[in-house]
This record gives sequence, C-alpha cells and structure tokens, in this order.
Amino acid sequence: MSEKLDSETRCRPLPLGSLEQHVMDALWDSEPLTIREVIVQLGAQHAYTTIATVLGNLDRKKLIVSSREGRAVKYTARCTREQHTARLMEVALDTSRDRAAAILHFVDSIDSHDLNLLREYLEQQKDRP
Repeated sequence: MSEKLDSETRCRPLPLGSLEQHVMDALWDSEPLTIREVIVQLGAQHAYTTIATVLGNLDRKKLIVSSREGRAVKYTARCTREQHTARLMEVALDTSRDRAAAILHFVDSIDSHDLNLLREYLEQQKDRP
C-alpha cells in the first residue's frame, strides 16, 4: 500500500493495546473489512460490540477511516504497518536526550540481515542530491 493520506490526516504514531494491535493487524493484512470480517479474521473469539468499540476507538485516534459500501461500513488503516512502525520509532527516538546514542544502541541491537539492509540503503542515499 502506498502513502495513504496526506500529511494532515496521516496515521498517528500511537502505541496500541493488545486487542487494538490485533484489529490493526487484521486491517493491514486484508483491508477494507467490516466489523464481522474483523471478527472472522481474529478467530471469532470477540463479541461484535467489543470489536465495534475497538474500531470506534481506533477511528477516534485517527488510525483508521470508515466508509459505507451499501449498508455495510468498511474500515481501512490510514497508513501501512511499516509506516506506523517507523513513526513509533520516531516517537521513541524523540524521547531520547541523546539521539545519536539511541541510534547507535539500536544499530548495535539489530541482526546482520537488517544491518546489511540498512547499509545498502545508506549507500544508495549517498548518491542522492
């Protein structure tokens, strides 16, 4: 999924509760979904009203948007899972008093595959104006 909405309405980087995370995962995996479709995606272990409440909370937090399709209301994430994760990382970095140290600790903690991915990306960025 590409950049979903303009910067004014983009996904807010909010930490999610456990059920909110599961609902967002369902939307990211197969959006747009109705409340009943979310329940099916989650394994039918939650009441309709519970999922409706969670979706309402996510909508108020500006993490999802709703739209009518006939009589059904469908829910869609405002941004991709990766965009949301990146924004959470930005928020975490903003809370550090020493951004450089936080970045270095993060880089020290990632595995070799991710480190190579980062290295390749930074190499590509060197040629950018």
